[in-house]
Amino acid sequence: MSQSNVFILLVCIPLILSQSVKGQDCVCDLQYSDSDFPENKLDNVELTASQCTGNITSEKMTEIDRLVLGLQHRIWQLVDNVSMLEKEDNGNLYAAVSLRIIELELAEIQDLLDKLNKTTNNYQQLSVETAAELQDMEETMEELERFDHSQVMVKQRENQRIRRDLERCKNVLNSTSPPPTISPGHCGLGHLVNVSGPKTYSLTVYGTSYTFGAWGRDANPAPGDENKYWLVVLSSSNVFGNFIRQYSSLSTFILGIVPTDTYISSSNPTTNTIQGPNMVMYANALYYNCYNIYSVCQFNLTTKTVSTVALPNDAGYNNKFPFAHLGTTYGYTDMDFVTDESGVYVIYATTSNFGNVVISKVETSNPPVLGQTWSTSLHKKTITNTFMVCGVLYATRYLDQVTEEIFYSYDTKTNKERYDLRINIKKMQANIKFMNYDPRDHLLYVFNDAYIATYETKFERV
Repeated sequence: MSQSNVFILLVCIPLILSQSVKGQDCVCDLQYSDSDFPENKLDNVELTASQCTGNITSEKMTEIDRLVLGLQHRIWQLVDNVSMLEKEDNGNLYAAVSLRIIELELAEIQDLLDKLNKTTNNYQQLSVETAAELQDMEETMEELERFDHSQVMVKQRENQRIRRDLERCKNVLNSTSPPPTISPGHCGLGHLVNVSGPKTYSLTVYGTSYTFGAWGRDANPAPGDENKYWLVVLSSSNVFGNFIRQYSSLSTFILGIVPTDTYISSSNPTTNTIQGPNMVMYANALYYNCYNIYSVCQFNLTTKTVSTVALPNDAGYNNKFPFAHLGTTYGYTDMDFVTDESGVYVIYATTSNFGNVVISKVETSNPPVLGQTWSTSLHKKTITNTFMVCGVLYATRYLDQVTEEIFYSYDTKTNKERYDLRINIKKMQANIKFMNYDPRDHLLYVFNDAYIATYETKFERV
């Protein structure tokens, strides 16, 4: 405090303490000229800032992008369908069924338009309100800083900056520590009961050039990489790939801007490059089927090195036990890779298990090693994809061009199998070439004939 703001008045007053004791006490009267600090205003600023943080999220910022791209693709699809009908017209009226399809597509486009208009209006209102709140907070903080006579707030801000730098440094040092292990089947979600969506639906930057590929997020990212998305397309013969493309956010992924490419090799295919569309990202490493061999490859994106671990020598590879349905075989899908809350698994089949599905935990050390293994009674050529949630393996099969069904589950904790799930997935294209569950956002990530999509999952506890 400066002496100009505070003065002390000393007054000595003779006091008679009693008839037998007399003396004098010095009474000091402290008078503070400043007004009290308006603590309630600071509380209001903190509350407003917290509300702004809750109202504005990265998911909301990309929602309009997703709606616009979804609307654009539906319109293109409608134009293609109308053009096809016009070519097939023989001068008579269009079939009632064909017209009904067009009518349904128009209704879906109108629904997307309504959602887009509603979202745009909401964001405009949110933008106006947020701007006003930010202006109020700025004015209030300027007013509060007038009470900071000793530069306390300036020093606090500097200390907070140093503390953030130290925390960031500590996170980098600890980023290589192993993730916590969660008991399979017991992570609290319960049983899968429904899948809805797609929530996201878009072509990649490559358009329809590559119908086999994979995409998603790192299931165990390093600090600072939580919002990154990765993409791999099989650019050689729809079978082989040699690089991973990464984007800083979902919006840059959908718009195809500012990518970062990391190459396993300049040749494609060659030793330790990617074979088949099934792969996952975990702790900044890509796990996939090594080229032309029954081994799991682990490509570290930081060091750009590959480590491998072999499956049993009777494991299928090179189209021995691929995913399939009556209409087609998904080439070079002998190995599927999935992630859940506890890590990475590889799904394959062996001749000793009669071509049925085998599940092996992949310990994500360097080099990787195979951990616990489970054998099932599910024949691999009768299914189209698998994914894992809380130690429970789920398998899908092809029903028709618009519907995939999750029909099977295997609980690695209890060894219990079920063939009666009957959970439908609405497809936007006929064949799902890749599917994986992200334990961070509980979404299914799908590569669907050159289109990428996400689906929301719903669970119920027993």
